[in-house]
Amino acid sequence: MATPRTIAHHELVERCRKGDPKAQMALYKLYARAMFNTSLRILGQNGEAEEAMQEAFLKAFAKLDEFGGQVEFGAWLKRIVVNQSLDVLRARKSRVGFLEELDGQEMASDDEQDPPWDDEQEMVGRLKAALPLLPEGYRAVLSLYLFEGYDHQEIAQILGVEASASRSQLSRAKKKLAELLSKNPKKST
Repeated sequence: MATPRTIAHHELVERCRKGDPKAQMALYKLYARAMFNTSLRILGQNGEAEEAMQEAFLKAFAKLDEFGGQVEFGAWLKRIVVNQSLDVLRARKSRVGFLEELDGQEMASDDEQDPPWDDEQEMVGRLKAALPLLPEGYRAVLSLYLFEGYDHQEIAQILGVEASASRSQLSRAKKKLAELLSKNPKKST
């Protein structure tokens, strides 16, 4: 039996399907806190959780036609939040692994014993500054892999190349980045 709450949520969803921004805001307000907490439990960082939760809401609103009502809207939305948070987590792990690998390459090319960066934030800033100096192909693959979190199969589809070409370009991009970063050491504080 449908409860008044279920009926109200169903009506909001129907209004959202018609593009009603007030209905979207009402659904957001109803679910944002719970969805943020779900994302935070997965990611452990407020900023990432907030971003993942907001991105999940955007995806949910864009895919409302796929919501058939077999489950409650909140359960359907939570699945989207969980998947989005897992995507962010995978991208983070990929980025951390990449930074550790790059750290090893830069350290190996450096006589200096100090680590090349103090924290991930500093390194990401240095990477973003070096990115425009890379050849276009390297830059595209590196951005898609490192900052957008795509795997090589997805990058291959996006760029219209083989997955092996994506892996090869990423490997070359890493070497070129290590070279660029060793030529432009971190600024001393």
